[in-house]
Amino acid sequence: MARQYSWRWYVSVFIFIFALMNTVSTVTHYSVPEEMEEGSVVANLAADLGLDVKTLIKRKIRLDVVGNKKYLDINKDTGELYIFERIDRELLCSLKTATSCFLKLDATIESPIRMFNIEVEITDINDNAPHFRRGTMHLDISESSPVGERFSLNNAADPDVGTNSVKDYHLSSSEHFSIEIQTGRDGTKFADLILKTALDREQQAVHNLILTAVDGGVPTRTGTASIIVRVLDVNDNAPSFNKDKYIVDVMENSPIGSLVINLNASDLDEGSNSAIVYSYSLYTSERTQQVFILNPENGEIRVREMINYEEFKLYDMEVIASDKGPNSLSGQCKLSIQVTDMNDNHPEISIKSFQSPIKENVPIDTMIAVVSVSDKDSGDNGVVDLHIPDNMPFKLRESSDNYYELVVSQPLDREKAPEYDITFTVTDRGSPPLSDNETMTLELLDVNDNVPQFPLSFYTIRVMENNAPGALLSSLTAFDPDLHENQYLVYFILEKEIANTSMSMLFSINPENGNLYALKTFDYEIENEFIFHIEARDSGSPPLSSNVTVHIIIVDQNDNAPVIVSPWRAHGSVVEEKIPRSTDKGSLVSKVIALDTDSVHNSRITYQFLQVTDATLFSLDQYNGEIRTMRMFSYRDPRHQRMVVAAKDNGDPALSATVTIKLSTVETAVKAYSDMTEVPLEYDIFSDLNLYLVIGLGSVSFLLLITILVTIVLKCQKPKPSKAAPPCRNSVISERNSIADSTLVSNDAYWYSLFLAETRKGKMVVRQPVPKGSRYIVSSLPRGTGLTDTSGSAASTLQVWE
Repeated sequence: MARQYSWRWYVSVFIFIFALMNTVSTVTHYSVPEEMEEGSVVANLAADLGLDVKTLIKRKIRLDVVGNKKYLDINKDTGELYIFERIDRELLCSLKTATSCFLKLDATIESPIRMFNIEVEITDINDNAPHFRRGTMHLDISESSPVGERFSLNNAADPDVGTNSVKDYHLSSSEHFSIEIQTGRDGTKFADLILKTALDREQQAVHNLILTAVDGGVPTRTGTASIIVRVLDVNDNAPSFNKDKYIVDVMENSPIGSLVINLNASDLDEGSNSAIVYSYSLYTSERTQQVFILNPENGEIRVREMINYEEFKLYDMEVIASDKGPNSLSGQCKLSIQVTDMNDNHPEISIKSFQSPIKENVPIDTMIAVVSVSDKDSGDNGVVDLHIPDNMPFKLRESSDNYYELVVSQPLDREKAPEYDITFTVTDRGSPPLSDNETMTLELLDVNDNVPQFPLSFYTIRVMENNAPGALLSSLTAFDPDLHENQYLVYFILEKEIANTSMSMLFSINPENGNLYALKTFDYEIENEFIFHIEARDSGSPPLSSNVTVHIIIVDQNDNAPVIVSPWRAHGSVVEEKIPRSTDKGSLVSKVIALDTDSVHNSRITYQFLQVTDATLFSLDQYNGEIRTMRMFSYRDPRHQRMVVAAKDNGDPALSATVTIKLSTVETAVKAYSDMTEVPLEYDIFSDLNLYLVIGLGSVSFLLLITILVTIVLKCQKPKPSKAAPPCRNSVISERNSIADSTLVSNDAYWYSLFLAETRKGKMVVRQPVPKGSRYIVSSLPRGTGLTDTSGSAASTLQVWE
């Protein structure tokens, strides 16, 4: 329901606005450089405005920024105007032409109302370096450009102003170029590139320069850009050959089209100025041009007709190379072709004997073949040499004239090479030499010389719990490079007992293909891993085998729902709590703790409200389950509040549990543990107490802790209930059985949650080992602070199995 206002309220508002409009004072000016550290003091605003620092908070002074972010603020304790957020002048005043940059502020104070106009000038510092819009500039300049020609360059920009802007340019050292600085009407500095000396593209086709812009700040800042000058070509170089005269030998009976020589002339120019055309000169005879053809595009000279040594032994010619430039230039060379007599009989090879197949484990020097060679030519053309490829485990051994034996020179391995194609090559010593070859195939027979090999030496297999019996887990297939029965493999599980259970009762492997199966359903919470070995054995004689380690990891499923252990209640019952109506905002009302026996990921629990009587009154921490008040109780709030809290795990799908808490409010303070407050433990420990009081309380707490530990070890009688504490405004009373009175199976994560819960209630939690075994005892003791009789306080013990 909307609130109704009387006419007196509207009159008061009107008078307030009218008074505010008439209390604006003159403008106060300040100047501050940009980029000052946050918290830096600009001025004592209170002193400059004539205000009493002691009354600033009472008079509710505030500072408003006109049209900008809150870069400045006022310290209400000292009256100082300070930097609230770092100021970037270039960001605040983005216009380059702006010479001044101001922040306008309004300071308002009440009792009586006054307003002050404050104007802060932001001065520039040299915090920006000059930069070019393009990091690389490309220029094309002809090598015939005259000295002194000018070329425009892009200027650099600097966000700073005044003396901090661009003041000068520098060019890297260059023999051919320099720069000249120009100033525009708006004061902007420009640079022009000046050609100092003539360019020659053939000496240097590209010039790489660095242009540096320098500002006038202190210290100076610079920015650079690359200038790439490409020199454009003109036709000022004639084609040239490597030699003035070439002498070439060509064999008689060379095939038509055979290449005699490739006259590769070069031109230092580029483009069409370097494109070359070849032609015969007038000094070349017609007969020569009939026997040899010249390719005008690439300068190749090939055989056009059959060459006869007895007819012509020498051919002379002259070749001209011309470029395709506007003013064509040319060069020439002479060529002499000498005809050489031909070795025209090929050597012959004959295989006399060849043994194949052979076993791969034959001894070295075993003879495999006998070969003979011959050549009908005489002289060097009739002398022959026989060889085989170098990369084979064989060698040739000469037995008599022109007879050779092929023997084994290295151990053979069928798995690396099951057969060899042995090429016998015979070559004569003619010029050019002639040769012949013949290839024979040698096959190798297998022996059992390789053990089975698994791809991995260690297998890790993840199996989801609750699997179906007989499920295929993995295929562990080994490989044996041998053949036939030597490569037929059989798989076994090497027996190993775990907790009097054989591996063969848990797993099974197919002996033929290595498929591994589970014989039972696994439970992650009972057993989460298995390690055993699998052997692969071949069928050779004798058989060879190898084994591999298998690590089975049982993967957890979210098959256990959270169990709420605090606040404790009978199955299906409601937890009842009482709380004073005077409880402050942020007070701890209750703490919900749940456990999940699944793995860490699935047991991660979050808390949320399913139902709550008033959502604005209580808050629930989704991670630690603490329920706290969001505000104080009002007279309109019901006396009874009902909350349903759900604890949900992190599994997929998620499982959950709920607890219902009935909260009743009472008008007067009731008996409570004096340490159940909304103030965190850290605040109690580190509050500003007197040093001696801290030492005293620490000593008492230590003695109390020793007493409790001795009492537990000696198995004394059950501790008496704690005596009532004096009334406390922020106390919370729990009418449930404490979590500390229950015996639970838990882990360190739950113990830590219990520690947080109990210490937030102001209790000390101690975990100590049980004399026999690896369990722990957790003692929860009320703190002595605020109790009338500390020695009579109750202590509860929680046994936590780990």
